[in-house]
Amino acid sequence: MDILLTRRAIGDVEQMDHPDCDPRLLDNTYRQFGIINRALSGWRRLYTTELRSLERQGQAPLTVLDVGCGGGDLAVMLARWAARDGMPIQITGIDPDPRAASFARRRPPISGVEFRQAHSADLVRDGVAFDVVISNHMLHHLGPEELRQLLADSEILASGKALHNDLVRSPTAFALFSVAALPFRRSFIRQDGLTSIRRSYRPVELAAAAPPGWSVERSSAFHQVLTYRKG
Repeated sequence: MDILLTRRAIGDVEQMDHPDCDPRLLDNTYRQFGIINRALSGWRRLYTTELRSLERQGQAPLTVLDVGCGGGDLAVMLARWAARDGMPIQITGIDPDPRAASFARRRPPISGVEFRQAHSADLVRDGVAFDVVISNHMLHHLGPEELRQLLADSEILASGKALHNDLVRSPTAFALFSVAALPFRRSFIRQDGLTSIRRSYRPVELAAAAPPGWSVERSSAFHQVLTYRKG
């Protein structure tokens, strides 16, 4: 066993990615993502530094595309923060997985948020654009060609910037999450979270995988943001 996590475990597959996984455990996983993302993902800081700073007085709402939105908790969280700050925002969450899209659409409606079952390439074909394109804990799920396509789509869809927030692979992150996730039962949170850490990039690896124009910015000890800024 590679206890130092020196290499990405790219052959490992998360349980929730299996099409025949237990639907009850999957729904519980989507519900519990909200707790995990509020506590650990670092999006409060990213919202403050990267989104709230773009507020435009007297103009149209800030438009955000959340790619691979899963159960939709991040979009809802961002919309609530923006509402408290009095910042107009319109967030579109997309996910190609019909199970995720269905869960997200079943959430109680919240102003400024909509969910669609779609791939980023679908929106490119539609010719739409957003001020900011984001994703959360998604990059490590993608193969090389899928990553290339996501980043190419992001460059087209983002009129301002793209922020793909993901985990940093490390033995410390693995050990801490292994303990922190113990209370999350009857879901895939702990098992899949540990798989996610094993599959994740280290910053130098992510930088090498990204095309020109993208940069890796460390947001915390255990998170990094693959960033594209126009202009």
